[in-house]
Amino acid sequence: MRAMTMAGNLKYFTGSIATAVLGVLLGGYIGYAYSGTVLGGLQSAFIVFVLSILEISLSFDNAVVNATVLKDMDEVWRHRFITWGIAIAVFGMRIVFPLAIVSIIAHIGPIDAIILASTQPDEYSKIITSAHISVSAFGGAFLALVGLKHFMDAEKEVFWIAWLEEPLSKLGRVDAVQIGLVLLLLWGVSTQLHEHEQLTFLVAGMFGLVSYVAVDGVGAILNASSAATGTAVRSGLGAFLYLEVLDASFSFDGVIGAFALSNNLFVIAIGLGTGAMFVRSLTIMLVEKGSLAEYRYLEHGAFYAIIALAVIMFLKTFVHVPEVVTGLIGAGFIVLALWSSLRHNHREAQDKLAGEARQVE
Repeated sequence: MRAMTMAGNLKYFTGSIATAVLGVLLGGYIGYAYSGTVLGGLQSAFIVFVLSILEISLSFDNAVVNATVLKDMDEVWRHRFITWGIAIAVFGMRIVFPLAIVSIIAHIGPIDAIILASTQPDEYSKIITSAHISVSAFGGAFLALVGLKHFMDAEKEVFWIAWLEEPLSKLGRVDAVQIGLVLLLLWGVSTQLHEHEQLTFLVAGMFGLVSYVAVDGVGAILNASSAATGTAVRSGLGAFLYLEVLDASFSFDGVIGAFALSNNLFVIAIGLGTGAMFVRSLTIMLVEKGSLAEYRYLEHGAFYAIIALAVIMFLKTFVHVPEVVTGLIGAGFIVLALWSSLRHNHREAQDKLAGEARQVE
C-alpha cells in the first residue's frame, strides 16, 4: 500500500524530475562554454542543482498558499495557471525581471541588458544586487498584507495557535487595519536605513501595498460579477492575477539571493526555473489529493511562513540573513503545522473510536 502511495505521488513530479536532469546538463554545458574547462561545467551543473533546492525550500509555503486558491478555481483557469503561470514564473521572473531591473537602473535597452549579462556578468550582478532595497520593500509589503489578511479574517473559525490567532481575527473587524500595520512597519524599517535609502524603501513598499489592493480589488469585482451570473467565486482572472503577483513576491528573494552563488543569468534562470517546476508540481498534488482538507493546520503554517518571509525581506535591507535561514524558517512552520494536523487527526480518530465503544456498551 505504501509503495502504491509513493508511486501515485511520484507521478506528479515526473515532468519536474525530467526538467531537473535536463537543467543540470544544460547548466553544465553553459559552464563549459563560458570557462572552456570540464571543471567549470561541473561547477555550473552543481550550482543549478543547489539553486533548484534553494527555490524549493523558499517556495514550499508558496505551493500550499497557491493550492488554497487553486482548489476554488474552475478547471479552465486552473489549467491556465499551471501552463501560462509556469511560463511567467520561469521566463518572466527568472529572466525578464532581472533584465528589467538592469535596464532601469543602468538606463539601457533590453538588448543591451542581455549583452551585459552575457559579456560582463560581474557588472550585471552588481547592478541586480544594488536593487535589493526596492525589491525587498515591494515584496515584503505585498507578502505582509497577504499573511495579515489571512489571520485578520473576522469570519475565521479554525485556529492553530488560538491565543494569537483569535485576537487577530477579532482585530480584523476594523477596516483596513492590515494596511495600517504594514505602513507602520514600513516606517519603522525605514528608520534603520541610511537617509538616501529611506525614500526608495518607502516608495517601493507603497507600490507593494498598492499592488495588493489593486489585485485584491480586481478579484473582488470579478467575484461580484461571478456571483451575479451564478459562476464560481475566485474562479477566473482575479485569482489568476493574485497568484501571479504572489508568485512574483515569493520569487524576489530567491532571484536576488541567487547572485551570491552565480552571476550568470542563464545558470540562475535554469536553477530557479527547475525549482519552480517542482513547486508547481507540489501545488497540483496538494489540490488534486485534497491535502489541505486532510491536514487541518497546513494552510496556517504556510501563512505564518509568508509573514516570516516578509519580515526577513525587510530585515535584509539593513542586516544579512542567509538564504538557508529563510528556507529553514519557512519549512519549519510547514513541518510544525503538518505535525499538529496529524496529532489533531489522531485525537479525532481516538475520540471517534471511544464514542463507538460507548454506543456498543
